[in-house]
Amino acid sequence: MKGLLVGYFVVLGVAWVAAAPRAQPAAAAQPAKKTARPVPFAPGETLTYDVSWSSYVTAGSATLSVIEKKPSYGSEAYYIAAEGRPTPLLSKLYDLYYKVDTLLDVSTLLPQRASTYSREGRRQRMKVTMFDQAAKKAHYEVQAGTVVQKDLAIPANTQDALSSIYVLRASALKQGNTFVMPVSDSGETYTVQMEVGAVEPVSTGIGQIRAWKITPVLPSADAGGARRLTLWVSDDPRRLPVRLQAQLAVGSFDLTLRAATR
Repeated sequence: MKGLLVGYFVVLGVAWVAAAPRAQPAAAAQPAKKTARPVPFAPGETLTYDVSWSSYVTAGSATLSVIEKKPSYGSEAYYIAAEGRPTPLLSKLYDLYYKVDTLLDVSTLLPQRASTYSREGRRQRMKVTMFDQAAKKAHYEVQAGTVVQKDLAIPANTQDALSSIYVLRASALKQGNTFVMPVSDSGETYTVQMEVGAVEPVSTGIGQIRAWKITPVLPSADAGGARRLTLWVSDDPRRLPVRLQAQLAVGSFDLTLRAATR
């Protein structure tokens, strides 16, 4: 049941991101001013999802929140967090909590730092990735009783699992498009191919929403053993991730948007 809630949701949201616009030359002795990229989300947005697993109608809940926009590493960044936990009934059988967060640069839409905290029973683990996008490097560290560190070479425009969902929301979608995106997760970097399908109606807790059907194609080893993944993103100005389906060796997972506040 590892990854019952947020784990499988955040690991597959990936998207193509265009090259960041160059800052305009500034006056002498003045730092270049960075311009925020237009995005369909803003601080204060919280998306809440019901999570079903196999025979359980509702196995848990997950939230995605744009908490704030703040100064970060010489720029500005959106601080975005995802949390997930099982229902009270399931938590008695299996205590599980996930929190994933990212600092997403407002001008490049590239992550500066990403972390994942997980608690499964008595086991706790913290994973942190620091990105140096200009140098195409990243530093990964995992704390689970002991500390393990790893330096990574990353391709240009590498996302983390959570930031890629928000970059997807800011991307232009068109039926038939296929694109690829490098994603760094748990100390490994892999390339995910995205196939954009047709717009179709999706039933959610806030009504029926027309949404793009997007199919990520990635090696099973990188998808937690996923056999098939499908993501739906609303065809409206907010570009909400409204539903996720994942067929896994341990069962079928379905995350459906229950509420959206802003």
